[in-house]
Amino acid sequence: MYQKRLMRIIYLILFVVVVILLYKSFTSAPESSPIQDDSLARPADAPIYTMVFYEALCPDSKNFIIKQLQPAFVRAPHLLEIQFVPYGKASTSTLSDGSLSFDCQHGPIECEANIIHACVVEAVHDAKTRLDMVACMIRDNMIPKDAFYRCAKEHGVEIESIQKCYDSPHGAELLKLHGEATHALRPPVTFIPTITLDGQQGRQASILKDLFGEVCKIASGRGPKPAECE
Repeated sequence: MYQKRLMRIIYLILFVVVVILLYKSFTSAPESSPIQDDSLARPADAPIYTMVFYEALCPDSKNFIIKQLQPAFVRAPHLLEIQFVPYGKASTSTLSDGSLSFDCQHGPIECEANIIHACVVEAVHDAKTRLDMVACMIRDNMIPKDAFYRCAKEHGVEIESIQKCYDSPHGAELLKLHGEATHALRPPVTFIPTITLDGQQGRQASILKDLFGEVCKIASGRGPKPAECE
């Protein structure tokens, strides 16, 4: 139990660091700085750091994760390091008793689903299993807990610790952190999903229609073109 709590604390610290770094990168970099400038700073063989800012009940998020993200990862898993940020166009408020309250674009059910997604993202460390869980749940998230149980059984994911996460204040704290990361984006979010590749929003329309092609462009700009991109 102590080890699990320690891992959760470490995750929260790392997530806050990501929020700070994202904010600094989007506020201090020149607006004309191209995507390639950031990607060239990374090792040639490093995966493209792909942050997916999405909502659990958003049709466009569902379409991107199932039709773009999952196929791209299947084709070349070593080219993508995926970080999920379930929050979208939500807002967070603190009630008089200190508890957190959320207002989500698609209503209370989406808030519940976003919290469950946040707990899954924290708990599942294997990249493929985490992606498969998110894709499975987002296919039909109208009854969020049922979707989680069904997908956890399908993909062999341990249920109890994730259930404790979303049934406790920890789940809400995770969603709050996802909100802070979302609000730190520059330029600010206007469409969900929003995708960043190596910290840059770049050509969103192209990313949403051809993620793998955009990943290949960045990877090829660092060095030899990956065989999967030929």
